[in-house]
Amino acid sequence: MEQHDSARELAQKIIDNIEKVIVGKSRSVELGVIALMCEGHALIEDVPGVGKTMLARSIARSVGASFKRIQFTPDLLPTDVTGVSIYNQQSGEFEFREGPIIAQMVLADEVNRATPKTQSAMLEAMDERQVTVEGISHSVPSPFMVMATQNPVEYEGTFPLPEAQLDRFLLIISLGYPTIEEELEIIERQQIAHPIESLEPVASAQEVMDLQRAIRTIYVDDLVKQYIVNLTDATRSHTDISLGASPRASLAMYRGGQAIALIRGRDFVLPDDVKDLAQPMLSHRMIVSPAARMRGVSSLDVVETILEQTPVPGGQAQAAARS
Repeated sequence: MEQHDSARELAQKIIDNIEKVIVGKSRSVELGVIALMCEGHALIEDVPGVGKTMLARSIARSVGASFKRIQFTPDLLPTDVTGVSIYNQQSGEFEFREGPIIAQMVLADEVNRATPKTQSAMLEAMDERQVTVEGISHSVPSPFMVMATQNPVEYEGTFPLPEAQLDRFLLIISLGYPTIEEELEIIERQQIAHPIESLEPVASAQEVMDLQRAIRTIYVDDLVKQYIVNLTDATRSHTDISLGASPRASLAMYRGGQAIALIRGRDFVLPDDVKDLAQPMLSHRMIVSPAARMRGVSSLDVVETILEQTPVPGGQAQAAARS
């Protein structure tokens, strides 16, 4: 239990530190930290100027991680992401010059502006924690996290991410516009300098990896596991969905449930933890049928319906978790 307490304190310290920069977006900050704790990747989808890049930079600074930013454009090549082997005339050998994907925290900015070939260059790194250049594999450092951003409004000149790539993101984050009070606070905080410039690390890379191991010891009852699988399975048979969520979605909600339970000071997962993460972890993994889109149905609407219709394990699961 002591291990869980110290892990929870560390997670809360990271969240509090990020909120020195990101104003009024506690939910988005929490989701970003959950992705880090689960060794997953996050897709931040929102309009320009609401703090997508700042969220990624704040997480990287808070954990003292090496940070690289890739600005995705239509002319970006796969080797611009992964790196390239260059012949050294003095040594007579090829030397690998690593690309920006070889970093602990990678911001893939406007990822949907690059061609599918370049987008796919990230896939191996995201899933297998390595890149292969000229037939030689190069490992990425630990901890490793990709935070990709995309603008959901502007579609001209973009290449939508394919389902296989969307599925590799643990969750999707939407920041939204700040309230009038929050926007005034943002102006005041940046009157002299941007808060990101003075943000200090509150955790080390080793502590983050310890935190990632700690969440795996959080108890998940069989009834909660069944609930997770039932939710995922319901997306595959829903009439408004042409492609449902994969087993990777069940794994995401399982691990995410452990992370959010730890943040909330528990050593067991409740069905409410799973419900809390269903939309950010399921909505981007489904394809709404054309007929449903014509009726204005979104994937978020479908997840909401599934949550209402799927029976929730009640006191039995909670009693088992506490025993």
